[in-house]
Amino acid sequence: MDRRYSFFLVALALVFISMEASNAQGSNSKKAPYDAASTHYTVLAPTSTGQERVYCLARGACNGKVLTCPSQCAQRKPKKNKKVKGCFFDCSSKCEVTCKWRKPNCNGYGSLCYDPRFVGGDGVMFYFHGAKDGNFAIVSDENLQINAHFIGTRPQGRTRDYTWVQALAVMFDTHTLVLAAKRVSQWDNSFDALIVRWDGDVVNIPTDGEAEWRTNSEEREVIVERTEETNGVKVTVAGLVELNVKVRAIGEHENKVHNYQLPADDAFAHLETQFKFTGLTNLVEGVLGQTYRPDYVSPVKRGVAMPMMGGEDKYQTPSLYSPLCNHCRFKGKAGLSSI
Repeated sequence: MDRRYSFFLVALALVFISMEASNAQGSNSKKAPYDAASTHYTVLAPTSTGQERVYCLARGACNGKVLTCPSQCAQRKPKKNKKVKGCFFDCSSKCEVTCKWRKPNCNGYGSLCYDPRFVGGDGVMFYFHGAKDGNFAIVSDENLQINAHFIGTRPQGRTRDYTWVQALAVMFDTHTLVLAAKRVSQWDNSFDALIVRWDGDVVNIPTDGEAEWRTNSEEREVIVERTEETNGVKVTVAGLVELNVKVRAIGEHENKVHNYQLPADDAFAHLETQFKFTGLTNLVEGVLGQTYRPDYVSPVKRGVAMPMMGGEDKYQTPSLYSPLCNHCRFKGKAGLSSI
């Protein structure tokens, strides 16, 4: 065989190998933002003392290692005892186990509670009243939009509504995940007042076994897991956001203290939520989203009892499921679910 021809074949083979390696790297890099390495593990049998264990499968230094829950938080998903933290395994490069509360921290970063009160990504607390029956963009970024539907009441003699968040719509890719509180006349925490919808269909979250529902969309995994027997869940949208959500109602004592003057047939069940975001851009918008911008300076007055944030005109949306508002940035993909 001619040497020049042999050299040509070898060079051609090297080119093909290089192309395959490049394609593999490109494929991996495309998936990298949605790789939930921290939770890439297999659950093992617990220890004799009941401490849960996992075998890490994620690539890296933690691969093949067994992580065990400490005695202070022996289970990943304690649901019955509200005063017990959950055990969180991180099989990423951190390779660690930590104890965390599995409910919203209404004084923590990214929280949305009460009527409604926010704590922004900058740590500053503020109130945003909006309007009853209104819908507002809480977060609007290139790949994520979260809208909130407000319920409320306006007692006689008051100039503004008292409002609470009754539902959230999490929009990404071509999908919409909705978390909502049912209307109840009398509150009973043994009754599950939480509604979960995936692309318009009601999802039933199991109460036994892993007590979770999960699905793989085209690009990312979505998990909804119970954190309590009723009215508490953690939602994970891989590569975008985690939410701890709890449904609660306005109690009789709270109603009297704040003079809400609620009707006797409505307990105004609403959501308390804490968000943890992944990969927001520097141009993120929304009532809460804007506070995560690196150049953001809060306009609210410090040191007052109820520092108010405006912006109803910037962030009001036509419906809970609409990605449109005056300052919204979410584009999504063709075929975003409309409900």
